[in-house]
Parts: sequence; structure tokens; C-alpha cells
Amino acid sequence: MNKLLLLIFICLISIKGFAQDPDPNSNIDQRVITTGVPFMLIAADARSAGMADMGVWTSSDAFAQQWNPAKYAFAISKQGVGVTYTPYLSQLVNDIFLGNIVYYNRINERSAVGASFRYFSNGEIELRETADQVPLYVKPNELLFDLSYSLRLSERFSMAVAGRYIRSDLKLQTSNADANAANTFAVDIAGYYQSEEIAYDSFDGRWRLGFNFSNIGPKLKYDETGQENNLPTNMALGGGFDFILDEYNRVSVGLEVNKLLVPTPSDSNDDGTINSQDDYYNESFVSGIFSSFGDAPDGLSEELKEFTWALGAEYTYSDAFAFRAGYFNESDEKGSRKFASLGAGFKYTSIGIDLSYLFSTSAVVSPLEGTLRFGLTFNFGDEYDEY
Repeated sequence: MNKLLLLIFICLISIKGFAQDPDPNSNIDQRVITTGVPFMLIAADARSAGMADMGVWTSSDAFAQQWNPAKYAFAISKQGVGVTYTPYLSQLVNDIFLGNIVYYNRINERSAVGASFRYFSNGEIELRETADQVPLYVKPNELLFDLSYSLRLSERFSMAVAGRYIRSDLKLQTSNADANAANTFAVDIAGYYQSEEIAYDSFDGRWRLGFNFSNIGPKLKYDETGQENNLPTNMALGGGFDFILDEYNRVSVGLEVNKLLVPTPSDSNDDGTINSQDDYYNESFVSGIFSSFGDAPDGLSEELKEFTWALGAEYTYSDAFAFRAGYFNESDEKGSRKFASLGAGFKYTSIGIDLSYLFSTSAVVSPLEGTLRFGLTFNFGDEYDEY
């Protein structure tokens, strides 16, 4: 990877999402919320990616750890393992990717545990000052490992907590300086509701609701003199409905909204720029979570623009084949991520295969544009009767 591609990549990962270049004459364009380790917001599994990155309310699967670990308490199979691979910036390079492996175990009818490991490779970067110099090869990367425990508090409602270790090794080494990886931790608090099957005139139905407050933890810092970076602490709320047409055909539709619980960048010193002297950079992560609901300089109208929303649908035939579609929207002034997605799933006995594809609908092209994502799931053990 040459230096030009390296600069392009650094610009892309330095923001949450894929924002437009700020307009120097517009104050709000300078208030796109940024965080550290933004790879944590990338949909790591193909099923959720096929429904426009939604998963807080959908039916339980092996990949619930990222979206809502409380869903594991409603898993059909006793145990499951999932593996996914997501190429990133695939139209520019071939060695940047997100890998994910998950495992869950439904201990009994009331509780379950889950674990996952995510690895984001930034590829191999060649560092040299002259064309004749022997290059120094570095491989920046980020990773996380987490564990969760979910418990059914009633027949239809469960909650979960998750603990997460995060390591970000992006500081490029040179021959004259050491570069240390940044480490921190975070927790998730999640809940999930699944109703009984309800009989209507021409079909049966089921409601699903979910929430997840994820990545709650201390800021990330690479060295003592460097700037602290907020984690992508996020609030996800969603709900959906299953149209159970008959014993073979089911259509699930839903809506999900997300908001980063991170302070909005603001020029508190009125010096014309947002820099390390502003309160924005010095506010604690706990205070920032609460202030993020009312700190936008332009008031409620700007706060509402910091919410993203997604619509998605999944058609399932006999639990053997699924077709998925979704649309994701973010305000033009807060990142301008807009895309549609398609996906499909196939299941044979205990093995499931999922894939998805993304289409940008914004002038800002997504780094995942034209990327085909894959997921493989293995379910084993006894099955629970949840329906």
C-alpha cells in the first residue's frame, strides 16, 4: 500500500462513518461527531448488514453479541458458532478487512452466555523516506474481545450485560520512536422483548422490541501527551413485527434508531476553531453520555439530526431460505451515510450461510460499496421450543 492510500485510509477511519469534507463557512459541518475505534460500529455479520445494519430487535442468532446479547436467552439452539469476513475499502486495496468469530451457549431455559472476538486489519503499510531506503513494514490493527451474560427476567423479556476489552494499535512505528497500542474496556447493557404469537384475521404475528447501550467505557489514549478519544458509545432502540403467513412463510419488518452518546464538538472558547482547549475534549465519558442529549449548539433541531434510522425486512421460507433488504439514513450535516442493502441466507440442517451487498445512495461513497460480505454459522445441541 503506498503513502497515498495510507492517507486516504487514515482520513476515512478518523471519523464516525463516512462524512463529507467540512465546509469552512458552515459551523454545523464542523460538528460531525468523531470517536476512536470506529470499526466497532461496522456491521460484522452479513445477516444484519443485509437489513441495513440493524440487529437490536431481530430474532436471535449467533451474532447477537454485537447488537443485543439479551437475545441469546431466546436462542432456539443450545449452542452456536459464527464466523464472518468483511472486506473494507475493497475497491482500493485487498488487505484491509474485519474478521469476527462468536460463540454462545444457552445454559438453560432462563440464561445464556456469549463471547466474540473482532479483528480489524489495516493492511500492510510500507514506510520509507527515499526510494532506495530499506522499507519498514508495519501492520496497524485493532481488536476486541468480549463476554456477555443474558437472563430472562420473565417469560417474554430478558436483559444482558457484556464486558469488552479493546486494543487499538494504529500508531505507526518509526526507527526513532516506540509506538504503544492504546487499551481500554467497555460494557453493554441490553434488553429484549419477544411477544407470544398473536392470531389475526388472515395471519398470525409476533412483536419484537430491543435496546442496547453499548461501548460504555473510558476514553482511548495512545500516550500521556496525546489527545483522548471517546469510544463509540451508542444507544440503539428498535422494534419490529413478524407476519407469520403460514407454517412456511414469515415476513419480519422493523425500524431501528441509533445515537452516539458522545458530546457534540463545539467551540466553547469562541476562538473560531474546535481544539484541545475546548470543553468538548476535556469532558469525562460519563458526563459526555448525559450531555450528549442536549449539547448541540443549534438546539433540538441539531440533536435530532444526530439520530440515524434504518428500515429493514426479512422474508423467511421454512427456516431454510431468507431474503433481506434495508435502507439506512444519516443527516447530510452529520456524516451523510445513506445506503441500501440486500442479503440472503441459506440453512441446511445445522449449517447456515449468509451474504449481503451494499449500495451507496449518497454522494459520499461508502468504503463498503460493492463489497460482498459472508457469514457462516454452526448450530448444535438440543433445541428449545420458543414459538
